[in-house]
Amino acid sequence: MKVPFLDLKAAHREVDAELDSAFRRVKESGRYVLGPELEAFEGEFAAYCQARHCVGVSNGLDALHLILRAMNIGEHDEVIVPAHTFIATWLAVSYAGARPVPVEPDPRTYNIDPKRIEEAITPRSRAIIVVHLYGQPADMDPINSIAARYGLKVIEDAAQAHGALYNGRRVGGLGDAAAFSFYPGKNLGALGDGGAVVTNDPEFAKKVAFLRNYGFRTKYFSGIRGFNARLDEVQAAFLRVKLLKLDHWNTHRERIAEFYLMRLSEGSCFLPFVPEWVDPVWHLFVIRVPRREEFQEYLRRSGIETLIHYPVPPHLADAYADAKWKRGDFPITESICREVLSLPIGPHMSEGAVDHVTDSIWEFFHDV
Repeated sequence: MKVPFLDLKAAHREVDAELDSAFRRVKESGRYVLGPELEAFEGEFAAYCQARHCVGVSNGLDALHLILRAMNIGEHDEVIVPAHTFIATWLAVSYAGARPVPVEPDPRTYNIDPKRIEEAITPRSRAIIVVHLYGQPADMDPINSIAARYGLKVIEDAAQAHGALYNGRRVGGLGDAAAFSFYPGKNLGALGDGGAVVTNDPEFAKKVAFLRNYGFRTKYFSGIRGFNARLDEVQAAFLRVKLLKLDHWNTHRERIAEFYLMRLSEGSCFLPFVPEWVDPVWHLFVIRVPRREEFQEYLRRSGIETLIHYPVPPHLADAYADAKWKRGDFPITESICREVLSLPIGPHMSEGAVDHVTDSIWEFFHDV
């Protein structure tokens, strides 16, 4: 039996007619950039996130970058970031001209550890970027309290957490601003690249909107040095279709995760830990396996596709070689990166596929 990591074609088959209709609507409108589809999606996604404003942008990295620019964070500033995250979180800080300051994760949740943040704060600190990694919200209340004490901004990197809840509140409105990615593999994914900035501050939203479109306050009149980082009409129209399915698809992911947790509870791998104050959306189901390469190859031979999120911690990436971090500087992150493996999960994964995955894992730990 073949089990793909994620079946995007199945999701698109479910809404095939609606996607075709959305494409025709845009094609026939004659408006392809900054038009009514984007405006409608921005309103709908802001409401979904229980926030006041959404600004559609070109991708998740640009969303983070524009947030930092709109906060006037740049050269000589420092931004606290998780040591364990996708490198885009760090790149956004570097693009803004600031310095990323890594903080180790909680080894249970893999999210940034609030207890370690204060020791990383310096007079140059301007903001904390909090990543809701794998679809599970970070512990926002203590992080917001620390930020308030030191006068820091809080930025949510919610690229993997569309619809996730923290103490009953949706991610996206838990800090000063939030960045979302609509990369096709996300829980809410476009049919190409896309992203958004979500905030409750109307003036901040306006500034991000100027920045995404050359800094134009009116056409050809740039009030600030901006960028070309817009979410186009076709992708906005597609996202409007898929947003209506998001909660249903997230519920299916949750059922798969519950099945994994039940079937694998007595295995030899380390399973995800979910605090009582979060409702994750299971963008990824990540386990830790000491014999990862052997284990991954065993699953591959069984027809099961798995991925590693992420094999190289940002501080050891060649992109940051000039920062002089070395192996051993962030041991918790490095240990996680050596052992994590993401199992197949998605809104159209069948019960038979889940059975095959769990049976194969059981066989590995009992037969190998």
